[in-house]
Amino acid sequence: MTLAIFDLDNTLIGGDSDYLWGNYLVDAGLVDKDFYETENQRFYDEYRQGTLNIYEFLDFSLRPLADNPPDKLLALRQRFMAEIITPIILPAAVALIDDHRRQGHTPLIITATNRFVTEPIAQTFEVEQLLATEPEIVDGRYTGRVTGTPTFRQGKVTRLRHWLTEHNATLADSWFYSDSHNDLPLLEMVSHPVAVDPDETLQQHAEMRGWSIISLR
Repeated sequence: MTLAIFDLDNTLIGGDSDYLWGNYLVDAGLVDKDFYETENQRFYDEYRQGTLNIYEFLDFSLRPLADNPPDKLLALRQRFMAEIITPIILPAAVALIDDHRRQGHTPLIITATNRFVTEPIAQTFEVEQLLATEPEIVDGRYTGRVTGTPTFRQGKVTRLRHWLTEHNATLADSWFYSDSHNDLPLLEMVSHPVAVDPDETLQQHAEMRGWSIISLR
């Protein structure tokens, strides 16, 4: 099995689904506008700066899942997909995944954003293998807590290693596409690291290491 691994936000789609979901909750009136907008922006800035405390962020971002019934959340997510996500799916990203499939590679999306937000996005790309941060569910409702290791920074490496063990797979001849310096731990592990529309830090690192740099925009 040859893996073609893809980050999601700002790699396969032209935006950050976690940040956009937060804004969508504000627009839907499900959260306090002033507080949520300010905190959502703060966490996004910290992510880009490489200073994000993932557990502090998850306490914030998973709370609305616990505060609302599942049927309401699912209806809102369906509208979010149609109105916000579908328009920013990058056609070149779809073509790239298809190209790997034609080569017999197995596509896998790995993202720090939680599964509730990202599962329908992965389905849109027809990618069955998704490693995402897992919100805890008890008795059919979200608790607002995370379960397991968040797929963020080194956590992506941890979760992927578990997946490899479960699927009797390796990273031989593997690919990983990402826009973010937060993904350097995993980029350093694969055979073919590719910087996709990279942030400044990743751009510099990729140039220094001689990695491929591409744009899907």
